[in-house]
Amino acid sequence: MTIVATLKSDITPDGADYETVRRVIEMITDDYRDQPSLDDIAARLKQAPSQLQKTFTRWAGLSPKAFLQAVTLDHAKRLLRQESMPLLETSIEVGLSGPSRLHDLFVTHEAMSPGEWKARGEGLTIRWGFHGSPFGRALVMVTERGLAGLAFSDEADGRACFEDMACRWPNAEYVEDREATAAYAARIFDPSRWNAEEPLRIVLIGSDFQVRVWEALLRIPMGKAVTYSDIAGQLGQPKASRAVGAAVGRNPLSFVVPCHRALGKGGALTGYHWGLTRKRAMLGWEAGRA
Repeated sequence: MTIVATLKSDITPDGADYETVRRVIEMITDDYRDQPSLDDIAARLKQAPSQLQKTFTRWAGLSPKAFLQAVTLDHAKRLLRQESMPLLETSIEVGLSGPSRLHDLFVTHEAMSPGEWKARGEGLTIRWGFHGSPFGRALVMVTERGLAGLAFSDEADGRACFEDMACRWPNAEYVEDREATAAYAARIFDPSRWNAEEPLRIVLIGSDFQVRVWEALLRIPMGKAVTYSDIAGQLGQPKASRAVGAAVGRNPLSFVVPCHRALGKGGALTGYHWGLTRKRAMLGWEAGRA
């Protein structure tokens, strides 16, 4: 994964804001191992921390701290996955005090531990079961932290549906356990149980960009729809519509993370991983309850 801070198009190359943001990006990219604080960066640029925070966030779409975390995370993934570096050495190499800091960073961005990321699910137990739903047979997958997968099958044995989900984390342990997944299945499709006082625990397992896209989907109200370009704009990357579409297609929590509310250019009802007929049914079902 490559971290890119996308500057908005109305920044002029000779503007003071442009120069400030350019220098912050350069400083963080070069010095991420030092984990510079906002105060450190502001002092080097001879600016007030609060003003620097506002300027960078306005033009880059994320705060200096969030950009530093993303850069650090990107390097940590490379060391863990490509170079097989142990967690302690990885933590020190990217400028963190120890594995606990690295764990917190991954949980914040990935909803998983760095070990799970590196091992592609090794050590993670995913319990699964098929259940009836308003939209056909549903595959529900859960971990000890919450709902991790929701998919739909049009086949009698559901094998293709299960394999499609399981291949995302091939080293995890999969345990068929309908008793463990039944409570989730009952709650997901019962609107009377959708309330802020008892939030549904979900686990978003994906790259930083994918998680940001899925979080944007969660903000779409029921009965409404947005386009891929709308989401790209919200993320501060207006030219990333195609990448947004790919992330929407990889959403592991169908219906709960409402990828069915994302439309193509001009509001076209584009492809859906679990079928356009099911997408139409979901939108109609929600419209009747909005």
